[in-house]
Amino acid sequence: MPRRHLLVPAADGTVLRDALRALRVRLEVPEEFPAAVLAEARRAADRPRMPELDATDLPLFTIDPPTSTDLDQAMHLARRTGTGAGSGAGGYRVHYAIADVAAFVTPGGALDAEAHRRVTTLYFPDERVPLHPQLLSEGAASLLPGQDRPALLWRIDLDATGRVTATDVRRARVRSRAKLDYAGVQRSIDDGTAEEPVALLKEIGLLREGLERDRGGISLNVPEQEIEQRPDGDGYVLEYRAPLPADGWNAQISLLAGMAAADLMIRSGTGILRTLPAAPQSAADRLGRVAEALQVDWPAGTPYADVIRSLDPRRPAHAAFLQECTSLLRGAGYTVFDGAAPEHAEHAAVAAPYTHCTAPLRRLVDRYAGELCLAAVAGEQPPDWVRAALPGLPKEMAAGTQHANRAERECVDLIEAALLKDRVGEIFDAFVIDLDDREPGTGTIHLDDPAVVARIQSPPSAPRLPLGHHLRVRLTQADPDTSTVLFAPA
Repeated sequence: MPRRHLLVPAADGTVLRDALRALRVRLEVPEEFPAAVLAEARRAADRPRMPELDATDLPLFTIDPPTSTDLDQAMHLARRTGTGAGSGAGGYRVHYAIADVAAFVTPGGALDAEAHRRVTTLYFPDERVPLHPQLLSEGAASLLPGQDRPALLWRIDLDATGRVTATDVRRARVRSRAKLDYAGVQRSIDDGTAEEPVALLKEIGLLREGLERDRGGISLNVPEQEIEQRPDGDGYVLEYRAPLPADGWNAQISLLAGMAAADLMIRSGTGILRTLPAAPQSAADRLGRVAEALQVDWPAGTPYADVIRSLDPRRPAHAAFLQECTSLLRGAGYTVFDGAAPEHAEHAAVAAPYTHCTAPLRRLVDRYAGELCLAAVAGEQPPDWVRAALPGLPKEMAAGTQHANRAERECVDLIEAALLKDRVGEIFDAFVIDLDDREPGTGTIHLDDPAVVARIQSPPSAPRLPLGHHLRVRLTQADPDTSTVLFAPA
């Protein structure tokens, strides 16, 4: 899970943009697609492999940030009716369409090879570097409204408690009716104007969140860090944005599909799961110290997941703690199996088997997961090209994810340094959220304004930093060239 999300205004020619371009060069980010890849993408966009099943009468809708055009998923939510014992009376039917990237990418072709080289879409504050050429990822393969598209259409039936009773997935031609955004969905649900397929997002989302709580799973509502241009146009400010409830309800639909996909794979005997071991006790102990430091209430014996759910990401101390909680999610990877389910199949944060399958426009592994699920439902063997690629996918995904995480981390450091470079010497209010075990005068601080998490270093003779307390700090370094931000006690 990303530590912080960033957004930069679209103005060109800024020092910040120049620095980000230099960062992409340093990270060897492949921004240009080879000519052979673009040529194959153009041919595929003109002649996609469209499925026979026509589901364009299903009024699907997407929920994404307003500016997004790489739309992987579209949904339709409905109540189920019936009176028989097995009819699912009072339950729900979730239709979830996932972009069918395999309808455009030929195994072994130039597009396929380039996707294996890139592995994931990289998101920078000023632009995204896509996994597939934009004429596919933001055009012919994207589930844009009013366009017929090939998709993997999931049908997941739930009972009245939100539990899965039946799962199906098959290739279908679909057409999204509307491109919605989180804020608009939240407003329409709150004011009662949402049509039932949208209003049910809250109803189903809350049920699924309750089941997640019962399983011991947890979804972190980590505040997003945004960079905004000042109203007078003179410089930028860093601010936090707390996720809306609709963000979480929408995420529950994606988690539902990922869990259903994992179940299909395990029952078929072949698959690739997203797995995460339980955090070591040392990590949990450290998080307990951070909670105490930030005065986050953690009663003895209360599960970590329950503490997380009690937090308000709009409160600075809670926002700081939520960001630190992401440390317990480290160590996630991909587990391949062919013939028997793996001994350790669960994702600790989901508290169930889970796989990535809902973002094939942006993540390589999802295309393969989709094919495995189609084969499982059909009672067939996976395609040879899928089975041949499976052993190498965990290593490819690990390298790609590591590259994406490094890009995000260095973006955060660079932007914080760039936006603070003219404020060296200024005094700020901060929380001390962590200390170095070997050097108690060194640690990590959380600033609420601007929205920065940074390193603090005291002089050698200075007293121990007051863990968990407010502290006045002075900015001593902010160097965009080295992406360095450093504070000291004031």
